Amino acid sequence: MWWKESVTSIRGIGNKKAADLAALNIYTVGDLLEHYPRQDGYADFSRLKKIAELTVDGSKQLFKATVYRVRNGFNGKQRFTIVTVRDETGYADLYFFMAQRFFARKYKPDTVLMITGRVKGGRNVKMVSEVNCQVIDADYEQGLGIVPTYNLAGNLTQKGMTILIKNALAKAEQELPESLPASVLEKCALPDRVSALKNIHFPANWQLLAEARRRFIFEELFLLQCGLLYYRSHRQEERQGVKHGIDGEKLRQVLEHLPFELTADQKRVWQEISLDMQDVKPMHRILQGDVGSGKTVVSALALAKAAENGYQGCIMAPTEILAVQHYETLKEYLAPFGMRVALLTGGMRVKKRRNLLMDLELGLIDVLVGTHALLQEDVKFAKLSLVVTDEQHRFGVEQRAKLTNKSEYAPDVLIMTATPIPRTLALTVYGDLDVSLMKGKPPGRKPVKTLCYTEEKRQEVYAGVVRQVQAGRQVYVVCPLIENTGMIEARSVENVYDELVQDFLKDIPCALLHGKLKASEKDNIMEEFSSGKIKVLVSTTVIEVGVNVPNATLMVVENAERFGLAQLHQLRGRVGRGSEQSYCVLLTPVDSPEALARLQVLRDSDDGFYLAEKDLELRGAGQLFGLRQHGLPDLRIADILRDTEVIVQARAMAQSLLKNESDWQEMLTYVERQLDDRFQMIFNV
Repeated sequence: MWWKESVTSIRGIGNKKAADLAALNIYTVGDLLEHYPRQDGYADFSRLKKIAELTVDGSKQLFKATVYRVRNGFNGKQRFTIVTVRDETGYADLYFFMAQRFFARKYKPDTVLMITGRVKGGRNVKMVSEVNCQVIDADYEQGLGIVPTYNLAGNLTQKGMTILIKNALAKAEQELPESLPASVLEKCALPDRVSALKNIHFPANWQLLAEARRRFIFEELFLLQCGLLYYRSHRQEERQGVKHGIDGEKLRQVLEHLPFELTADQKRVWQEISLDMQDVKPMHRILQGDVGSGKTVVSALALAKAAENGYQGCIMAPTEILAVQHYETLKEYLAPFGMRVALLTGGMRVKKRRNLLMDLELGLIDVLVGTHALLQEDVKFAKLSLVVTDEQHRFGVEQRAKLTNKSEYAPDVLIMTATPIPRTLALTVYGDLDVSLMKGKPPGRKPVKTLCYTEEKRQEVYAGVVRQVQAGRQVYVVCPLIENTGMIEARSVENVYDELVQDFLKDIPCALLHGKLKASEKDNIMEEFSSGKIKVLVSTTVIEVGVNVPNATLMVVENAERFGLAQLHQLRGRVGRGSEQSYCVLLTPVDSPEALARLQVLRDSDDGFYLAEKDLELRGAGQLFGLRQHGLPDLRIADILRDTEVIVQARAMAQSLLKNESDWQEMLTYVERQLDDRFQMIFNV
């Protein structure tokens, strides 16, 4: 397959150019063809405006102009670079901020630019912000209609990239098999593959460009959904599932003796899970519960249901301290009614571990709680029917499969996460799972008050830390970095810890916690914090998930602007777990309106799902939830926020297509025809 050959097989690409392309993750001819132009990077030279024709209404507009001069400015808050450009009708000032200034300073007088930006009126000339520029020359411009703009690296130029892609397209026109079934092309009215490739790079008109983009967006999402749905159906057919009975006496007792009444959301989600477990078809459900929504009690009911039906259940947590917390809670809820709960961790003594494993294999343990230790070969269940994993994104797909394979049945699977995922993203990341959402908090918990301060309030904030400790409370201080590297302007956890113990917290028991410490060291520190020996914990985001210390009432986040809203919400969820009023203070040295407005969103809302949607809008899906953690391919053209309707359409099409084995075998041939290997990992080709 020629599209999997090295880019050096294309005329005009030697070792130097190949190295520049590699910086863009372009290694094969197929990668080059899939190096699509930027979405907003197409320019129609027949529609270019003159500077005098630009409207000063703040809208984005496209024009061509020549660099007149470049100068730097400072408004008392931040530095910027102004590039003044001109044409035969007038002048305009282009404003560049932050990293963009580096590129702007390279523009020389008389350089011709193609410019996109928001145009407003200025004192003397028109002002252009949110600028996107490309250097153009007469040869590049002459005789062209709609011109693409590509991301570049090294010594690559727009003109050079255009020539390389045209050479690759010449090969595609000679031989490139279709990569979607004819029935899908017809039902969805999609253009053929070669036409779409030509029109996404060099469209004859805007309509053909829109159709080409729609085809490749659909193709990515369709293949993703096919792989996820097939993976789900394929793993279900190998073993028979367990049909649990309707809720019985033990469950009734557990529910009646809970120290609180279930919220409406908890009741609804429990009903969904209970009905799933009563079906012989194995449950594959993800429970997204906002911070503090009470997911553990729902999992306790599911584990009780497995036990009262004569089966075993297990729950796997990512850290030992979280496993211990689950064990204590489950023992409190289940042990009074004859259900035997046990804890398995990596640090157990040999004799105790051997006895526990013997009881497990004999069926004398109903519920086993543990960490990765549950995955070891010698951990054998008598009758495992329910597998619960907490914070699934901390475990790989293979680990999840390894645990479910410890049963002769196809066990029910419940995945819990406090990481809020918008439904659009959940359909993509967890396309093989049913999704339950649980909002709200148990009665009695007070909302955490969120405050945002800039650098000058630091002294007052840490004076507040001291007051909380003097009142008998505990405090978290979270930093984005372990140590200063000089590459990133942010406060490291090591520096902050040193500053605090020498000044504000001189006589207060403190500890430093970060990911480079040994697991045993981290566990000891968290144990001492949980027991109240340590009053202030200075940490990185390792405390983001699962830590439950009701006496902690203040969370201080340094460089809050460096975190996503969803992550800040997770951190905020570490306080407010007791009856006392709790606070989350966001400290930031940045006073730009954009950064402060984003933090204001967090201050005004404690709805994790709303914040996740906002995060998705502001930062993109990859930033929010790291698709690579799930073993899923990167999406090169699809956008799961923008393309929600296409996700639903692609999922429905995939469901109808993959109903029989012959359709699946046909789909494999289409996967092999893809220009790269991104999707083969989920198809296990």
